[in-house]
Amino acid sequence: MAESVYKVLELIGTSTKSWEDAAMVAVKQASRTLRDLRVAEVIEQDLVIEGGKVEAFRTKLKVSFKYQGENDRKKKR
Repeated sequence: MAESVYKVLELIGTSTKSWEDAAMVAVKQASRTLRDLRVAEVIEQDLVIEGGKVEAFRTKLKVSFKYQGENDRKKKR
């Protein structure tokens, strides 16, 4: 296995359906601009409550992706 470096970001996804859907929303959005997503770890879940009713589910994730340094970008050209 070649040497690699991974960066970890925290994301919060929201959904009116479920915590699982909120996590999928966050990953889907992140995948639009980040390459080589590897792992998403759920670290927290909470609810938005208004007027005694659940309005939204929120899921906080740690998402890792492969870090590409300047040398990696030059190799792909």
